[in-house]
Amino acid sequence: METQYCLVEKNNHVMTVRLNRPDRLNAMHPPANIELGHVFDDFESDDDMWVAVITGEGRGFCAGNDLRYQAEGGKRDPMPRGFGGLTSRWDMVKPVVAAVNGVARGGGVEIALACDLIIASDKAVFALPEPKVGLAALAGGLNRLPRHIGPKRALGMILTGRHVSAQEGYELGFVTAVVPHDELMQRTGEWVDQILACSPLSVRASKDVVYRSLSTGSLRESMEATYESVRRLQHSEDFVEGPKAFADKRPPQWKGR
Repeated sequence: METQYCLVEKNNHVMTVRLNRPDRLNAMHPPANIELGHVFDDFESDDDMWVAVITGEGRGFCAGNDLRYQAEGGKRDPMPRGFGGLTSRWDMVKPVVAAVNGVARGGGVEIALACDLIIASDKAVFALPEPKVGLAALAGGLNRLPRHIGPKRALGMILTGRHVSAQEGYELGFVTAVVPHDELMQRTGEWVDQILACSPLSVRASKDVVYRSLSTGSLRESMEATYESVRRLQHSEDFVEGPKAFADKRPPQWKGR
C-alpha cells in the first residue's frame, strides 16, 4: 500500500513501520493516525506477517499529537483505531514491538505502551506532558501506564509531565530493554528473532490470554475462560509440528496455521 506519513517494509514475516514526519519529531496528526490504522489493518489481515516493529525516522520516535497542526486549524477527523493506529486496537493478537529511537512524548508514549515490547535506545526519553499544555493523555496513557507500573509511580510521571530516561523507564517497569543507540534496530531484531523461533499461533494465544486475563477480576475466571485463539492453536498444523520436531530433534517448521 502507498503511504505518505510512514515507511513500511515487509520481510521474512516481519512488518517494519517507520514514522516519517522527522521535521516534527514524528508528531502525529489525524491523517497520519488514520493512515497508520490502515497499515496495521493490513498487518492483521496478512497471514504472512507474524510480527510488527514500529520506530521513528530521524531524532524522535514520536513527539505525540501535532499541536501545530491543531493550532493552525487542522481538521480533527475520527481515528477509529486510535493514536498511531494502535491505541484503540483491542482485538489484535499478533505481537507488536516498539523500537524507541529518541523522544517519545504524549501520544508517542501511548503508541509504545500499546505495543507488547518496548526496546529503547539509551538516548530515548519518555514523557506524558499533556497537563503542561492543558490536555490529558486520553489515548491510553492514563489507563495503561498505571496497569504497567502501579498507580503511584505512574502518577509520578502523569501529574508532573516530567521526562524519564530509558534506564528509569526500565527500572519503573514499562521498558523491556535498554540498548546502545547505534544498535537499536539490530538488538530489536534479536528480540523479534526470538519471537519468530516460537510458533506464531502459540505467541498469539499467549498474548491474547495475558491481556484478557488482566481485564478479568478473578484468576479462576480467567483460567476457566474459553479463548478462540487457544482453540485455533489446538486445531492447527503447528500444534502437531512442535512436539514432532522436538521428538525428531530438529527445528520446527512453523506455518502459522
